[in-house]
Amino acid sequence: MTMINKLAITAALLAATTFSGAAWAADTVKIANAQKGFWDQTIIMFGDEAGIFDKHDIDLEILWTDGGADAQQAVISGSMDIAVGTGALGVISAWAKGAPVEIISASMTGSSDLYWYVKSDSDIQSMADTGGKSVSFSRPGSSTNLVAAKLVAAAGTDAEMIPTGGPAATMTQVMSGQIDVGWSAVPIGLDREASGDIRIIASGNDAPGVKNQSVRVQIANRDFIEKNPDVVKRFLAAYKETIEWAYSSDEALKKWAEMNSLTIEDAKAARDRGYPQAALQLYPIQGMELNVQEAVDNKRLDEPLSDEQMAEMMATSEKLNK
Repeated sequence: MTMINKLAITAALLAATTFSGAAWAADTVKIANAQKGFWDQTIIMFGDEAGIFDKHDIDLEILWTDGGADAQQAVISGSMDIAVGTGALGVISAWAKGAPVEIISASMTGSSDLYWYVKSDSDIQSMADTGGKSVSFSRPGSSTNLVAAKLVAAAGTDAEMIPTGGPAATMTQVMSGQIDVGWSAVPIGLDREASGDIRIIASGNDAPGVKNQSVRVQIANRDFIEKNPDVVKRFLAAYKETIEWAYSSDEALKKWAEMNSLTIEDAKAARDRGYPQAALQLYPIQGMELNVQEAVDNKRLDEPLSDEQMAEMMATSEKLNK
């Protein structure tokens, strides 16, 4: 074998090795996650720990934020690539104002996980009794903002809508008398219901139309999508597999039970009550026209989006779902 042939073979082997290494290197995806502890938003961590994202050559870096608004802002700024479980109202408003974000899938359809409650000695028996009272939600533009507004509107009262942050901070404000009606999500606070400290007066799905409305969505930074379309597709494929895995065995359920100091039986009951598997499906994204109207009603938009704008807003998610 001539020296030229040897050099050619060596170069080919080096090129093949370099190509193989690049092909199999995992792509890092930075995730802003709205609420640690909520089943629908925490199973991504469990799926990552189980190696599901590794199978799709995805290396996750998860940042836990204090609600969907913070997660959304992290993606808008470009410091994070994808936000999980952020409120549809805030996303629609940000997109309409030109923020560099795109909806890539649904996160939660319906609001079976959310509930509103009062102290057990309160004279409020239902949302119909909230005239002149204060009703909480987490942050402007969140799914709790959307659902609470619909519950109050359906009740026909003049309740004052107050942003109170997360479930723990809200519970403190309710128990100290600062807020009349608090909000939470299954399973957080159910122990207080069992002990008789609080009384639940409404479920998220009591709000008209919400059961078939995607109130939380996943979003991605537009520049990240344009540069990494295949990575986003693989991320969504891994997320879909994670959802299927989480409901097909007790592995994720055991982790969630431990995280929330629940027995496996109580965790399963809470999951099935608040997070039926169908509610977590990534597609189709439902009720976006209703979400847009809610954004107008809540002054997140000045006017409804045109048909062309609606099509443009949904184009990325539809393309990714093909």
